[in-house]
Order: sequence, then C-alpha cells, then structure tokens
Amino acid sequence: MVEANRTDPAKAFPDKHIPRPQVRDLPEPPVKQWRLIGPGIVAAGVGLASGEFILFPYITSQVGLTFVWAALLGLLTQYFLNMEIERYTLATGETAVTGFSRLWKHWGLVFAVMAYFANLWPAWATSSATLFTYAFGGDVAVVSVVILVVVALILTLAPAVYTALERAQMVKVAAILLLIVIGSVSVIGASAWSAVPSIVTEPRFPAEELGFAVLMGALAFAGAGGGQNLVQSNWIRDKGFGMGRYVPKIVSPLTGETEARGQAGFIFPATEENLGRWRAWWRFANKEQAWTFVAITFLSIMFMSLLAYATVFGSGEVSNDVSFLRVEGEAMMAAAGGWFGYFFWIVGAFSLFAAALGIVDYTSRLAADVLKTTYFPKVSESLLYAVLVWGLVLIGIVVVLAGLGQPLLLATIAACTGGTMMFIYSGLLIAINRKMLPGPIRIRGYRMAALIWSILLFGVLAVLTAHQQLDKLFG
Repeated sequence: MVEANRTDPAKAFPDKHIPRPQVRDLPEPPVKQWRLIGPGIVAAGVGLASGEFILFPYITSQVGLTFVWAALLGLLTQYFLNMEIERYTLATGETAVTGFSRLWKHWGLVFAVMAYFANLWPAWATSSATLFTYAFGGDVAVVSVVILVVVALILTLAPAVYTALERAQMVKVAAILLLIVIGSVSVIGASAWSAVPSIVTEPRFPAEELGFAVLMGALAFAGAGGGQNLVQSNWIRDKGFGMGRYVPKIVSPLTGETEARGQAGFIFPATEENLGRWRAWWRFANKEQAWTFVAITFLSIMFMSLLAYATVFGSGEVSNDVSFLRVEGEAMMAAAGGWFGYFFWIVGAFSLFAAALGIVDYTSRLAADVLKTTYFPKVSESLLYAVLVWGLVLIGIVVVLAGLGQPLLLATIAACTGGTMMFIYSGLLIAINRKMLPGPIRIRGYRMAALIWSILLFGVLAVLTAHQQLDKLFG
C-alpha cells in the first residue's frame, strides 16, 4: 500500500464525496519570494480588530497588563494551526475544509454555518461606526449601514478580490504601526513602560473579574480565530503558493474574467525533485507567517494594551462596553493634544473597516468554496461568493437596524463560536495531514504536539464558557 501510494499519491485521498486529486509536479518556488509575501499580512490585518482595539485593551483597562501573555499564547497556538492549514493547501491546492469534506461530506457545511453564525452580528462594522462618530459625529446605525454597503461593493466589483483585500490590509497595518510609533513617544509614559515586565512576572487568568467568555474571546481573537484561520487556505491559494498555482482565483463576476475550476485539487509524487521544492515552499511559508501574522499582531496587541494602560487603567470611568474607547481617546487628548485623540479614533475606525472587509470576505470565501466543491460543482465560485457577500451584508444591515449593536457583547459571542470551531478543526487537521498527504510531508513531532495542545486549550475554554453562560441563563 505504501509503495502504491508512492507511485500514485492520489490513492490516499477518500473519493466518496469529492473526486481524487490529479497528480502533477509541485511548481518551482519563485526566485524573488518576497513577491509572495501577503497572506500573513492579510491575516494580521483582518485579525487586528476586536482583539486589538476592543478585547485586550478592555481587559487591560480592568486588570492591567497581567493578561497580555495570553495574546502570545493564542498567537503561537494559531501559528501552528495556520501552518497545518497551509500544509494541506500547499500540497494539494485544495482548502483544508475540502480535506475535511473528504472525511465526511458535510464538515464543510458545518464550518460555513458556524462562521456565518459568528459573523451575523456585525460587531466589526458597528465598532468602526462607533469610532467614526467619536471623531466626526453622526448616527452609529446609519454609518454602520454605509460601511456594510461599501464593503459589499468593494468585494464584488474588484477584478481580483484577493488583491484588493491585500492592499487594504497593508494600508491598515501601516496606519497602525504609525499610531504605535507616535503613541509610544507621546502617550505611553515611564510608569506604563515600567509595568511591561508584569506581563511575564505577574501573569494572571482573571476569570473571576471578567468571566470566561471575555477571556476566551481574547484568546480566540489574539490574531485571527475561528473561520479566519481556515481561510488561510483560500488566501495562499489565490496568492499562488505551492499547488495553489494551478487553481483559478476568485474574481468579480461583473469586472473580472472567471475561470472554471474542478471539485478536486492536485497532489505531487514524492520524488526527490518535488520534495526539494516542497522544503523550499515550506520554509518560506513558515517564515512568512511568523514575520507577518505573529510579529505584527503581537506588537499591535501589546502596544494597544499599553495605550489603554497609560490612559484608562484605574480611572474608574470605564464601563463594560466599547465606550471605553471614547474615554481612552479623551485621555490621549489630555496627554498629547486634541489631534492625537482624533487620530486614534480615525485609525481605529479605518482599522475596523478593513477588518469588516476581511471578515465578510473570509466568511463568504469559506462558504463559496464549500458550496462549489461539495454541492454545486457546475456553478461559478465567483458568483457564489458575490451572492454570499451581499447576503451576509444584508443580514448585518437588518441586525443593525433592529438595534442589536453593542460591539463588545457581539464580539464576545463571535469569539466563543470561533473558539469552538478551533477545537473541532484542530483534530480534523491531524486527520487529513496524517492520512492523505505523502509520508515525507505529513505532520509529526512537535507540530503534532502543538495541535494536541490546541485541542485541549480550546476544548477546555469552550466547556468552561458554555457552563458559565448556562449558569447565567438558568441561575
């Protein structure tokens, strides 16, 4: 059996629900690899939303810097998750969700529905609108609706959707880094800097003060979280990583040239030439993810928490909602001048708008890939994507106009759903990357241990959070 799979690696892939992949050689990595940098920045840009501007700064405003260690824990866990998601796509050109669907037809639908449930409440749009009104005034509901419509127009009119998304996230990351530089000089004083060692010398898990739901949200949103991690597959595929180079990109059904793709992907035979190319792709993908997603996200969370510590920690003025960002901005005005508070709100509003762009994109990408691959193979994936984008946006508009717009609460609900998803797919990643891929490139060793840790981490947090919420409901 091992020898048969070596000569025909497609035989290792279950084909009850999805045809076996085609056998093709792995493409050569480009000489100028820096041109492929991007998916990690997109992941960081989309992930720098509720965790960066709301959850971690809010926790810091309540208990200081003693929970920031959890950001690094969450990021390192997600790094290994993301790399196993990327491993499958680098090797096959299929998304990890397609791999799950090979094991059971409806796994993809389960994750698509969970991703939609997590994002039906547009916390990202209402948070962006709230910060916009702090700077310019206006009605939060009206601004939220405008944001949602603009997001849908961008995602369905851009000729190459991933390219538009990548450019927006790069502008966002640059704006946040500028905010960090200016804030480090103008707002964060000596007392805040002196508290930095407490991140490692006095680590805490302040469940009694804040509850498991908020803390699980911070862990799940320390970087990406939930369905966003799974869509690393789609983003690196559209960027042309590995076997993804053989797969057409998602384009606008109105302005782009749609190419048909089949249900199945590709797999390469484990020849020395292909394995040499694999090692080059794998090294690059690991570096790209570490130096963009992990480094940018942790730097941002740490400094946003420092800003909150320097301005609102211990003030007694902070309530349990996003309004603490108004207090924080006003404190920044007192410390650095009125311009900096407005700059903080404007960067925050744009940051959360860019997150909205990414969240609507990844939710719709995940579902479009599932529907195309498993249920409607003859329908254009780009058309399915456009319909799903507008569907999610219209649901978000209804939610906003119905008055369900408390950003911190909505972000916490989304985070809890995301954490549960991560618990489930951590185990599925082990299954597909052990069962289907050629022997020399399967998951093993410390990376296997990292996914077992992920199962335990998100499983325990999901159970504790559910228990706490049920006690509140029936207690």
